[in-house]
Parts: sequence; structure tokens; C-alpha cells
Amino acid sequence: MSVPSPGYSITVRVEAAASAGSTGRLATAIGGAGGALTALDVVESHHDRMVVDVTIDAVDVAHADVITTAIGAVAGIEVRKVSDRTFLMHLGGKLEVRSKVSLRNRDDLSRAYTPGVARICQAIAANPADARRLTIKRNTVAVVTDGSAVLGLGNIGPAAALPVMEGKAALFKRFANVDAWPVCLDTQDTEKIIDTVCAIAPVYGGINLEDIAAPRCFEIEARLREMLDIPVFHDDQHGTAIVVLAALRNALRLVEKDISDVRIVLSGVGAAGTAIIRLLHTLGARNIVAAGRSGVLHPGQDHTDPNRQWIATNTNPGGITGSLQDALIGADVFIGVSAPGLLTGTDIATMADRAIVFALSNPDPEVDPAAAAEHAAVVATGRSDYPNQINNVLAFPGFFRGLLDAGAHEITDTMLIAAANAIADAVTPEELNPTFIVPSVFDPTVAPAVAAAVRPVAT
Repeated sequence: MSVPSPGYSITVRVEAAASAGSTGRLATAIGGAGGALTALDVVESHHDRMVVDVTIDAVDVAHADVITTAIGAVAGIEVRKVSDRTFLMHLGGKLEVRSKVSLRNRDDLSRAYTPGVARICQAIAANPADARRLTIKRNTVAVVTDGSAVLGLGNIGPAAALPVMEGKAALFKRFANVDAWPVCLDTQDTEKIIDTVCAIAPVYGGINLEDIAAPRCFEIEARLREMLDIPVFHDDQHGTAIVVLAALRNALRLVEKDISDVRIVLSGVGAAGTAIIRLLHTLGARNIVAAGRSGVLHPGQDHTDPNRQWIATNTNPGGITGSLQDALIGADVFIGVSAPGLLTGTDIATMADRAIVFALSNPDPEVDPAAAAEHAAVVATGRSDYPNQINNVLAFPGFFRGLLDAGAHEITDTMLIAAANAIADAVTPEELNPTFIVPSVFDPTVAPAVAAAVRPVAT
């Protein structure tokens, strides 16, 4: 299932004889090692030799080393340097601060800073609501994490989580012109996180919680929503739920089934799984069966986690017990937000006719997409190298754009559903097919459509 990816791209600088045969031998060695040659650039050219930068996609770090060794073993080729292109992109971080006003002379300085700025401060002191109009608050989001549940990496702490939060902020700006800033907290204490976010909230128009482990994330979000007058959004929960709902709406349309009739099996009852279940339940899905590490949740169970208890009480009307595989028999929909390699193609074959499979564990899905596609009518993953990428970037930039434009104070299910419908509607009836149920993450119409859908229902 693993294929070369731009996420493991390297550039190898080599010195070789100045001949067409040299580049041919290079390409052969790279192909023989399983690399994908994407570029070959001549850096220096001389009568008898040349220096060439060869750019290659690998499967992982170990594979990149294998490719480099294969290049170095070619007669007449000397490896000068190997650069990891992902690390190069992150050198010095991915964000910077730029002023929106020019400071060309004393007059500019007197208005932007002292003495003129004092008048703006006094205006806000007299009317705090003016902060939205006169400061960065109107367009700024805090991306808050404690680094305890970073996607695919686990509890790596705040400093190691910073590159992910920087990337999130870059996506906010790229897709919706929202100014976001990473706030990585060096504590995993629930009370300290809540106190800190409340203390910094005056600067921001919204809070985006990210990669905070369950079940703490539920309490943190719920209490911050009660305490703050700005919207608090946990993307791992609600961003995922929005995009899954959008994709499911279009997939069900393709297979001609109704959400109120289908049996949906969901693997993973953490933050994302819980939010998906609650949103689907709100929309009338009543036959949902959820499975965690210890098997299927069912009525009659007692759980110390109130979210799991809600799921056990409000799902699985048929009282199915046992494993995920047991629950999957005869199911119409599988949604995985859990762990890689839990299922096989044989498991998918036990599902109902015209089944839908969303295997969203990243980077490796719950089931091989190719194996699932042999039995299911629609297959989606979280990966960019397969059709139907279900990615939160379809939701959160436009969602916050709508919130900020409306000066919203809270988030409701109505807003989540409006965003999901906007994403689903970005795929026209003429475009809809089993390999295209959600728009491209680079579709420039998506974020504005989501913002336009959210604004009128924002409160």
C-alpha cells in the first residue's frame, strides 16, 4: 500500500561524468530502488563533468537512505550532499508577522504608535466591543494545543507539536485569509489550560483547540464555551465531523440510501468519533454501532467516561456485541477514525450491497483502500494519494471565516450542518461519482461557500 510521497522527498546532489549515459544510469538506479524521480537539474556543467541535483520521492526515511545508497553505488557517480526537502521547508518556521501599515515617516509613527495610539486604547477602554473593529481581534484565531494527541504521533509535547500548529495557521491564511497563531502550552493540566486560554482570549476572535487528548479535550472545550464570549472549536472533533457528514451525504446519494435507514459502524470513540456520532445522530441516523479498543459499545454498559456512556446509551439499538468485525456484517457504512490495519478486504465483503467505506486513519487507513474497493461502492481515506480525500482543511478555514465575519460568540450544530452542506454542494450533480464525493482541498470555491453558509446562522 505504501507508495513514494512528496512528504519524503529528497534532493541528492551528485557529481558525474558529462555524458547522457550518466543521467541514464542515475535514473535506472533510482527506479531500481523504488524511488520516484521528479526532477533532475544541472547545477554545474564542465567539459568533463557535471553537478546534478536529483529530486526523488521516497516511501519513508529508511527508503530514502536505500535510494541514496543505490545512487552512490553507480560507477562514476559521487554523492556530494543529501537534503530532506520537508526539513528544508520548515527551516526557521513557516510563519512570520508583517505589518499592514507602512511606517515611512514621523507622521506614520505618531498615528500607529505614540501618541496617536493612546486615543485608540481609550476608545476600547470605554467600549470593549470596539476591539473587534480596531485591532487584530476581528480576524485572528488562536490555535491552542498541549501536544498530547498529535495526529499519528501521540503525546509529543508542545515544542514538538509546534510545526503542526504552524502548518494549521498557514492553512487558515492560505484558504480563508484568517490570521491564526500557534499557542502551544507547556502543561497538560485541564485547569491550567482553561485558565491560560481565558487569559489570552482578549486578543482573539476565536479559539481553535487542536490535538488535545480525550477525554480532557471534551471538558476543556465545554468549559471554555461557557466561559468565553468568542467561539471555541475543537477541530479534531467538529472539523472532522463536518467533512465526514459532507462526504457521507454525497456517498449516500450515489448508492441511493437514506441516513435514517442505513446501519453505520464507526471505529474509534475518541474525540473525532464521538463528534461524528453526535452530529449523525442529530441528523436522524439511529442505527449507529460504535467500536473501541475493547469491542462494540452497547446499551447496558457502564462507562466512567460520560461521552462513552452517552454513546453506549444512544446507539446500537440492535444490541450488537463482540468485535468490530462482528458489527460490520451487513452494515451499510463503515467510518474509521481509529488505527491502521484493523480490517481486510474479506471483512468489507461481509457488508451490505453498495457499501460505503471511510477509512480515515492517517497515514495508514483501517483497511487497504484497494482491497476495500473490491467490495464497496464508495471508498474514501484521509490520504492525498487516493481518491476522495476527507480532509479537515475543507472545513475549518471557511468555518472560521464565517464566524469572524459574523462576530459570532458560540458554535451550534446548525452551523456545523450548514458547513457540511456547503462542502457537499461544492460537488455538482454532474461531477458526483464514486471517486469524487468531496471537492479538492484546493478548490477555491469551498472556503467562501462554507463561510457564506455559516454567516447567516452564526450567533
